[in-house]
Amino acid sequence: MFNQNCCNNNMFGMRQNGCCQRQIQEVVEPTINKCVERVFEHEVPHVCPIHTHVINKHVYNHTYTPRFSCSEENQIINNDCGKCSGFMN
Repeated sequence: MFNQNCCNNNMFGMRQNGCCQRQIQEVVEPTINKCVERVFEHEVPHVCPIHTHVINKHVYNHTYTPRFSCSEENQIINNDCGKCSGFMN
């Protein structure tokens, strides 16, 4: 008798093996939100251009060294007296 009454009731489900089985409805609970915090570290290379400009200064200090030179000239002077020209004969 109970079996027939329970099968006709809307709260229960299908008849299986001559017995009524209760069909249980799922109860959906409110959503539980979980927060997962993750930290990602990244290496960002920065290029810092450094230009070096080199200025080379050349300083010339002038010194003067005397360099002496000498020249020589030979002059020939012929003293020829015309009176003596007969002497050689």
